[in-house]
Amino acid sequence: MSVDHKHGFIRGVATGTASEHDGHHFDEVLDLRNTGKDVNADKAYTSAQRREMLAALGFNDGMQRKARAGKPLSDCQKRRNHRIAKTRAKVEHVFAGIRHMGGKFVRTIGQVRAGTVMTLMAACYNLKRLASFLENGIDPFFKSKPSKIQARPQAA
Repeated sequence: MSVDHKHGFIRGVATGTASEHDGHHFDEVLDLRNTGKDVNADKAYTSAQRREMLAALGFNDGMQRKARAGKPLSDCQKRRNHRIAKTRAKVEHVFAGIRHMGGKFVRTIGQVRAGTVMTLMAACYNLKRLASFLENGIDPFFKSKPSKIQARPQAA
């Protein structure tokens, strides 16, 4: 899943079979139109090739590092992982919310149906999140900078 860091909305969903590794779906949820340039991910997604791809696309690498056999993480890498984990905690709240709605493991016949169920679950989660924001008087669509249309002087 691709999740907005600022408000916690789900931006993209990719589904796979239980036998597939989550890392295979990284490119499917990477949104090139996203204005936020930080890409935070856990240790399952890191690779030198992926880091190079993110740099070439102009994204900031926020993927946690993983230790290799016989080569533990340095103290600097451990601190970096800890710092990234604090940011990623907001994303983990999304998974907790989905777990309360029935979980991300679905029992359907066919990959298309499973993808549909997960997309609908993400939409329900986003609606629930939006309702919570509106109930608390928070406008998730507020822009701190005026748009180009608002900044232009109006013709008399």
